[in-house]
Amino acid sequence: MKISFKGDYALKAILDLSFYFDKPQSTDEISKRQDIPYKFLEQILLQLKKGGFVRSMRGRNGGYILANKPSQITLGQIVRFVDGPVEPIACIYPKDPSHCRYCGECVLREVFCDIGKLIADKVDSITFEDLKERQKKNIAKTKKYLNFSI
Repeated sequence: MKISFKGDYALKAILDLSFYFDKPQSTDEISKRQDIPYKFLEQILLQLKKGGFVRSMRGRNGGYILANKPSQITLGQIVRFVDGPVEPIACIYPKDPSHCRYCGECVLREVFCDIGKLIADKVDSITFEDLKERQKKNIAKTKKYLNFSI
């Protein structure tokens, strides 16, 4: 599985919106917090909107919000939507089953099917609620070491 810059930024945008689930966030705010180029983020958010992952709200307090709760969106859904299949090799889930004449006897395909299943199971079991909670713990650890007094 290879995640593109676009995929990475989409994941960061969804994670950012998970922290502000009830309050619309402007593209500018997300861009600054996540260090994502503004114009690129605009394109990504429009794509995520078409995919039904985010909604936009107009007006002074408008911006983007998640279309569903963070607990209902998985890492795998976003990766697949933006970057395509998570499987490590193309022959695992072919569109045309007759694409390879060695398909039935290929030991490499068997191994990569097993690896693909492990990857898919993992990314499909991690929700953005899980990621948000992990991020909070990481932030708390960092602040713990940075807060000191003399």
